[in-house]
Amino acid sequence: MWKWLNSYADPERSYNLAGKLLPWLACLAIALIGVGTTWGLLFAPTDYQQGESYRIIFIHVPAASMSMMAYVSMAIASFIGLVWQIKAADWAAASIAPIGAVITFIALVTGSTWGKPMWGTWWVWDARLTSELVLLFLYLGVIALYASFEDKVLAARAAGILAIVGVINVPIIKYSVDWWSSLHQPATIKITEKSSMPMEMLMPLLINIFGFGVMIATITLVRYRTEVLARNGMRPWVRALATKEVAK
Repeated sequence: MWKWLNSYADPERSYNLAGKLLPWLACLAIALIGVGTTWGLLFAPTDYQQGESYRIIFIHVPAASMSMMAYVSMAIASFIGLVWQIKAADWAAASIAPIGAVITFIALVTGSTWGKPMWGTWWVWDARLTSELVLLFLYLGVIALYASFEDKVLAARAAGILAIVGVINVPIIKYSVDWWSSLHQPATIKITEKSSMPMEMLMPLLINIFGFGVMIATITLVRYRTEVLARNGMRPWVRALATKEVAK
């Protein structure tokens, strides 16, 4: 198993594999997000307490969930890059960081928009909102470290350490509403218990969460392929690829 995975640390093989996966993942992401969003915004029943304003959860919850998932993925890639010195893992982490930052920003904006009619204000220093804001700063810190060093090996090492240390913020985001008094509502999707949300609302939400995850994976592969080409510009296979594209 490890030998199979290690073989894809080769830049050319991983570049080609990403290219093969891209169209399938892109189609799946479009289908899932299209179905989930349409179902949630147009056909899901109106909430008896929040009215129509609750429908923003079909964007907010997937964005918030995937902002954490993307960070954990980035930290795992950074750990692999630091421990086993696999450059492809560093490139993957660098590819995820900007995408995670954008998704986290979307989660914060949609959360504030949802909070306005619920709390009467755009922003409160609520435990969940504050820890999610810290997550955005962690993403921006990782991006800044990657851009601050001309030596990309040193940049990856510094950014990787920050990414790994920052993982401690993920469980804080997840369990903040349980650990502290919070205006933010408790989790509606529960693994070990029955979810408080009716199935007519839960299904499109789950579809969109999965769709956002596939979308992030798709964009990450696009960025990863760009990173591979940028870091291997002098390799014969990259030159051959460029020559082939020019010939077209």
